Amino acid sequence: MKRNRWGWLLVVAVAFALLSSPVGIPSAAAAACPDVEVVFARGTFEPPGVGGTGDAFVNALRARTKGKSVEVYPVEYPASLAFATAADGVIDASNRVKDISARCPNTKIVLGGFSQGAAVVAYTTADAVPVGFDLPEGISGPMPPDVADHVAAVALFGKPSSGFLQRVDTNAPPINIGHLYAGKTVDMCVPEDPICSPDGSDNAAHGSYVDNGMTNQAADFAVRQLNSSAESASAPG
Repeated sequence: MKRNRWGWLLVVAVAFALLSSPVGIPSAAAAACPDVEVVFARGTFEPPGVGGTGDAFVNALRARTKGKSVEVYPVEYPASLAFATAADGVIDASNRVKDISARCPNTKIVLGGFSQGAAVVAYTTADAVPVGFDLPEGISGPMPPDVADHVAAVALFGKPSSGFLQRVDTNAPPINIGHLYAGKTVDMCVPEDPICSPDGSDNAAHGSYVDNGMTNQAADFAVRQLNSSAESASAPG
């Protein structure tokens, strides 16, 4: 009877050791850090989530990154005609990027946005606060420069042109990509799209990014950037 008791205790001890060892079940902390995280801001009037263009882009990216875990974070903001509330999206996007950079240093981030969401993402990459522009509460300034090392690519679709932006909100700051992000940004604009193209006159073109192949092109670009980032990380110092 005593031998059986000690034998049972030994089994329990071995089982506990296996479960708690590094080669056992992955911890929740490890599972929370994907290979890639897409932080995407939807367009005006699209329901919460990443929107149609965001879905198409994410699907295309996942199809090209087999074997890698790709998680998605939908930027939270109103996406309404009140363009000033785009600042809510800048706050949320920048906080998410900074959080992932600190918590999951090996995760590569892909920023993306459609229409007003493209403006949100572009503002998130900004180098500096425009002269005379008062930052809304919740934003202390540009993201720290080292955060850019964690962002592999930026994909923008139908980003508002300067002319269109001024018609929407004369107080809106210019939409510029920060210099640390410019080289890894793809800016997709259908020539007929009046939101992003000064010569565009076809309102329907603004909704064509899902089906016109541009989300695939942007995904191809993002994959090249991800691969380049991985090669740089593995290169001898």
